[in-house]
Amino acid sequence: MFTWLKNRLQRNGLTAYVTHAECLQHNMGVGHPECPERLTAIRDQLMASQIFDSLQEVEAPEVTYEQLARVHPPRYVEYLEACAPSVGTFRLDPDTAMSPGTLKAAHRAAGAVVKAVELVAEDKAPNAFCAIRPPGHHAESDKAMGFCFFNNIAVGVAHALAKYKFERVAVVDFDVHHGNGTEEILHDDPRVLMISIFQHPFYPYRGDQPMGPNMHNVPLKAGSSGREFREVVENVWLPLLHEFQPQMLFISAGFDAHREDDMGSLGLTESDYEWVTRHLMQIADQYCAGRVVSVLEGGYDLSALGRSVAAHIRVLSDG
Repeated sequence: MFTWLKNRLQRNGLTAYVTHAECLQHNMGVGHPECPERLTAIRDQLMASQIFDSLQEVEAPEVTYEQLARVHPPRYVEYLEACAPSVGTFRLDPDTAMSPGTLKAAHRAAGAVVKAVELVAEDKAPNAFCAIRPPGHHAESDKAMGFCFFNNIAVGVAHALAKYKFERVAVVDFDVHHGNGTEEILHDDPRVLMISIFQHPFYPYRGDQPMGPNMHNVPLKAGSSGREFREVVENVWLPLLHEFQPQMLFISAGFDAHREDDMGSLGLTESDYEWVTRHLMQIADQYCAGRVVSVLEGGYDLSALGRSVAAHIRVLSDG
């Protein structure tokens, strides 16, 4: 029997849905696309699609300073604490602002990925989806940008490497924007493979020149559709993943490459997210004993976001 199929049949338990109500308290202002309603739209669609009852909801803990320090120097964490307003908002850049609830939300978001790693690594859940905000993949080791404060997925990767001594982990990023922070933090670690697609040229105007030999980020021009995306997955991503044979698979799950999302100009649909998730699950079943931690990044059209996340989680939970 194929290894991936055997592992799939042996997988048990419910997909962990890791989140926290404090993630709703981060608010960058009226009309900002990275809004609390994103998480509400996801939950509503999961319930309407009758998927939510097949998940185990897990409350995200706060990330510890030790866990943050693996990827963010203490001076940066202290800087964010000093910037946190008691009322109103404090703008770190033209797109990224802190409100009174931001720090708590950011600590829960990073803590959710740590918790997901622990659940999956200790076989308490077959895989996990972190329904969190603020997102993280733009946050560099010492810089907040692009709606991001802590690099949630990098915190999770570092935890998997430090606590569980994995020798190989892979990060897959299908957000419309390049995960520059994830690359900046992880580019010099041979234990990590990062693969992605992103619209280019486009914010953050990086990624086309890899920072390290473990970075394989494929730019797509504006107007690219699911056909071009699937070609990259089949011809670049999957061969690299088979060669690397990761022991845990992380997904930076941004859904703003959807054709209805005006934050980008790519043309993916729910069927593309379902398709790529199935292929990634096969990789995980073959090499990772099914261990997948998926982390919400972008996705700003509320209807498209809800439908896309539902398609993604349906595959995670169905196996």
